[in-house]
Amino acid sequence: MKVFNALFLFSFSLTIASFAHANKLPSEFEVGVLYWSMDIPGQVAMRQGLEAEAARINKLSQENGLPTVKLVPHVAGNGSKGIENQIQQMNALIENNVDLIIAQPTDSVALSQSLIAANDKNIPVVAYDQYIAKGKLSAYLTSHNYQAGFYNGEFVASQFADDQILRIILVEYPHVSSTVERVDGFLDALGEHHQPFQLTKTYEAVEPTAGAIVAKKILNDFPEKGSFDVLFTVNDGGGLAVIEALQNNRRHEVVIASIDGDPTSVKQISQWPNPRIDSAQFCGPLGAESMKTAYKILLDKKVDEHILLPVFPITKKTLAKYPGWLGPIPKPFKKPWKSNQPQWQNTLTTY
Repeated sequence: MKVFNALFLFSFSLTIASFAHANKLPSEFEVGVLYWSMDIPGQVAMRQGLEAEAARINKLSQENGLPTVKLVPHVAGNGSKGIENQIQQMNALIENNVDLIIAQPTDSVALSQSLIAANDKNIPVVAYDQYIAKGKLSAYLTSHNYQAGFYNGEFVASQFADDQILRIILVEYPHVSSTVERVDGFLDALGEHHQPFQLTKTYEAVEPTAGAIVAKKILNDFPEKGSFDVLFTVNDGGGLAVIEALQNNRRHEVVIASIDGDPTSVKQISQWPNPRIDSAQFCGPLGAESMKTAYKILLDKKVDEHILLPVFPITKKTLAKYPGWLGPIPKPFKKPWKSNQPQWQNTLTTY
């Protein structure tokens, strides 16, 4: 996984060595890391990328006389309990006066007061995957979630007649910024392509247990084949259980649009009879870029405050180009469906 540019540390070595001497930088930075869940495979891959990046930073730092990093990890867990856990975990890190906090928020609002408290103590906070609504982040990194939803929407629109009113089942999770942005992108793409639609019913799920419950509800609410046209699920963590339930009940008439690129979903794409798309994250590179950005901040280097990693639209026709969650991010290519922006781009978007 080529997500770390070794020249980054080497190019800073002489400058930072003298800076460290003049400003008495510590030999080691203590970095608190708040993970959301280890039940959602994509989040596990993000953690793998982040911790692999920290190991690479430490190796090169030791070779070049630069400060290393010591990670202090915490896992919140799912649901309301996970939200409460993460608030307590972040407050404890602030109380312990760590040098920096990297957070994958369980909720966009819940950590707001903790972020403000970190600001008051001049502890930099880098958020990845999800945003924190109030307070000042030193940097925010995420997949281009709006883009993921948009790819799904334009692909779905290309599969139907322009005047067909699509009956859409939405499996959403309106509690974090990433999933809200995915829905926005999906609906905007349908609008841009002038595809009429109706949201026949919405459900909520973002992890497997809730997904299994929603799967039963959908089959109960829509037992007849042809009773809806499209399933759009905002992530594979909750959506895979729904998709598998449709598969087991031979509901292959449904066009499926999902997001994340879970390996199980990727494997199923070539087997699903009707059109299907999964806009995949590059989870490992997202975690790695978050750690890399955090280290730059610790070295008092300027960073972009908002960094969006591209997502990859997987269909039967693009599957061979997709390298998996850990990357590397592949070369640009032409989308094999009608699009107002026909070229898929592999660049990071920064603000």
